Amino acid sequence: MANQTWTIKRILDWTRGYLGRRGDEHPRLSAEWLLSDVTGLSRVQVYMNFDKPLTPAELDAMHHAVERRGRGEPLQYVTGEMPFRHIVLHCERGVLIPRPETEVLVDAALEGVDAAPLAFPAILGDAPEPVGGEASASDAGDASSRGVEPAEGDAARGQGAGPAEPPVLVGPGCRVLEIGTGTGCVALSIASERPGTRVVATDLSPQAVALAMRNRDALGLAHAVGVVEGDLASAVDQRLMGTFSVLVSNPPYIPSAVVPTLPQEVIGYEPGLALDGGEDGLDVFRRILGLAPRALAPGGMLCCELFEDNVGAAAVLVRAQGGWASAEVREDLTHRPRVLVAVREG
Repeated sequence: MANQTWTIKRILDWTRGYLGRRGDEHPRLSAEWLLSDVTGLSRVQVYMNFDKPLTPAELDAMHHAVERRGRGEPLQYVTGEMPFRHIVLHCERGVLIPRPETEVLVDAALEGVDAAPLAFPAILGDAPEPVGGEASASDAGDASSRGVEPAEGDAARGQGAGPAEPPVLVGPGCRVLEIGTGTGCVALSIASERPGTRVVATDLSPQAVALAMRNRDALGLAHAVGVVEGDLASAVDQRLMGTFSVLVSNPPYIPSAVVPTLPQEVIGYEPGLALDGGEDGLDVFRRILGLAPRALAPGGMLCCELFEDNVGAAAVLVRAQGGWASAEVREDLTHRPRVLVAVREG
């Protein structure tokens, strides 16, 4: 390959054919995506520069990228990023890749934000130490773990400015709790599309927490989104419990018996921890449901993305628990039942 002149058109055509023979269901799209990533050109620009030769460095990068994709590795892991709604996210192996159907989950959560009857005032107080040790360098600067924001007076501390005001634990406004944030796609979409909303996002995986923080910082949303490591809401400051207008989650929801039947591109690369929801796929959901009455404010909304064959059963569990004014199931973009939306009484 390196001894020939490879133009953009030639490498595009070759890659499409190669990936098609390797079983890629969308070889042209994959070829365009890889070539765009390697050259820095948009997909439109790729087609406007057919005669442009690739540099040796671009050709080498394309060769390795095509090899990885040819082995079945998801495009998002190969390129290291993907678009989601109105933002672009870094992706990496070990953290679940956002799916198009999750955009419906975000839509539901935004409805909950828009319908929130309360705009909570700021809560003052020192932030507790993060679970699992010292704060990271990123958190040390903005104190955003557990949803903490620096007060305006913080910059004056240690500068002889006189008595400082208490730090702000969380600013005023609508509050959202996300459990199992992964890349941060849900939390960051909510914060970017509804300025003024304060989101606390949690994940059990240290790698996911680190990636979500990178995405948050790259999008300039450190002031609006706190990311914490912990099981469900165990790492969320207890002073925030009962003040969230929305609790949103895309938990592991695939029944254990179904997991081995998923495409190799999924089970061969994506983390099983983020996929396997137990025997009926509702193990984690049951725990979230048990937590919801304590986390949500009166009239708050619970939004969960679930498996098409168990989301109806989840709605039955919500109604049986009591204390909910409504519980409904919404379809995803392919018209499969996918998202449970329930609203607390109050």
